[in-house]
Amino acid sequence: MTKLSEKTVTSWDGNPLTLLKPRRKITGMSAILLPFQSNGQIDWKGFESHVLRTLEAGLAPAVNMDTGYANLIDEQTRKSVLERTQNLCQGRDFVAGAFVASQPGSPFDAQGYGKGIDQICDHDGIPVIFQSFGLTELHDDQLIDAYQDMGRRAGRMIAFELGTMFAPFGKIYTLEVYGALMQIPECLGAKHSSLSRQLEWKRLHLRNQLRPEFMVMTGNDLAIDMVMYGSDYLLGLSTFDPAAFALRDQYWQTGDPRFYELNDVLQYLGQFAFRPSVPAYKHTAAQFLHWRGQIASSLTHPQSATRPDSDLEILKNIDHQLQQAFQA
Repeated sequence: MTKLSEKTVTSWDGNPLTLLKPRRKITGMSAILLPFQSNGQIDWKGFESHVLRTLEAGLAPAVNMDTGYANLIDEQTRKSVLERTQNLCQGRDFVAGAFVASQPGSPFDAQGYGKGIDQICDHDGIPVIFQSFGLTELHDDQLIDAYQDMGRRAGRMIAFELGTMFAPFGKIYTLEVYGALMQIPECLGAKHSSLSRQLEWKRLHLRNQLRPEFMVMTGNDLAIDMVMYGSDYLLGLSTFDPAAFALRDQYWQTGDPRFYELNDVLQYLGQFAFRPSVPAYKHTAAQFLHWRGQIASSLTHPQSATRPDSDLEILKNIDHQLQQAFQA
């Protein structure tokens, strides 16, 4: 692994104001919820409509991610998601999770990752490399070697740091490992899901010095204003309303002060949806999209955490605030 020296990277003074990037164009990728019908079958019509709404908003769909139950769906469902997304995108970029199931102590499954990467690339997608116990338990040098091999195989890929509040196999890497990921030419960016502003700010500072085109993709649904400091995003929260996120991004690029009020409403939604237990946000998304009439039911995958029905009244109020923000 390439060592980062003080000559290569200057230290950061900890002031986030030095990172602010006004009027920048934000790259947005939005995780697609996999919806279910009342009979427990997948709502494919709702899924396809959701992908199309995301594309029409100008965001890149992200399928087979945590929001799409990547660790719970079977191989046939995973493949069907890719086939339908490829048909809908018609050459436009989309990303998809390359997931390998594992248990603590499992060896790194290079063959499993290779199969997932090939499947995504065969459907014209860009792989997002989900972590696994086998991957995150590697020593740092082995870890970077594994990412380099996966990058060469994929041609284009996105790395992924996942906090354990989202999944037990996740790990937030050291800044040195993150810097080494930046130096893999096939790695376009990395989704950072620690829910920590400090850790993400440090990654932005390092990115600005090492590789400015590298995308630090915030996965912090509790701090979606990280885009102000130079982050792009790959969020589960944006699945609730891709058009609202796209409008917010447009406001930032044009210097429109309405950015702040719309961001405030979206952040209110994020704080509510991503409260403990965090994985239950997927049910909150299903409740919200069903209330809007965009999917067939508010059911989730049977193995996924749920929220109380009483949440719906709060979601209706947030939806009303979003509609007002659009009319402002």
